[in-house]
Amino acid sequence: MALNVKKDEAAESGSAFIDAKIEELGDWRGKMLAKVREIIHAADSEIVEERKWVKATNPGTPVFSHGGIVCTGETYKNVVKMTFAKGAALKDPAGLFNSSLEGNTRRAIDIHEGERINEPALKDLIRAAVALNLKSQNKPKSKQKPRSASGKRAD
Repeated sequence: MALNVKKDEAAESGSAFIDAKIEELGDWRGKMLAKVREIIHAADSEIVEERKWVKATNPGTPVFSHGGIVCTGETYKNVVKMTFAKGAALKDPAGLFNSSLEGNTRRAIDIHEGERINEPALKDLIRAAVALNLKSQNKPKSKQKPRSASGKRAD
C-alpha cells in the first residue's frame, strides 16, 4: 500500500510540475505544451506524468510514462520538443519525427510557433510507444550461455 501512495504522490507532483510549467511560460509554448499533454492523455488514459532529471541548474523535465518513458515535453526558446525514449524503434509513417534523427534510440518532434499538430498521427505514435514499452516490460530476460574460464562463451 505504501508503494502505491508513493507512486501516486510522484504522479501528482509530476502533474503539478507540468501545470506550473504551462502557467510559468504563459506564451505559445505553454499553450502548445498543454495541447501536447491533452493529446498524450487522449491517446492513452493510463499515462503517468512525472518530473525527472532535477538538478541545481534545471528544475526538471516533464515526462510522460506508461510501462517506461513514452516521451518528454521540453520547452525551449523557439520550440516545444517531444522526445520519444525509444523513437528509433517506432514506425513513423506520417513523418512526425523531425529532430534527433541520427541517434540509435531516441527521436524527437520539434514543434515551432504556429505549427499545427497532426493529432491522429501523434496519437498513433504515442500508442505505439506505449505498446513497445509494455512489450519490452513483459519480455523474458534472455539467458546468456555461461562463460568458460577463458572468458569465451561455452557453446
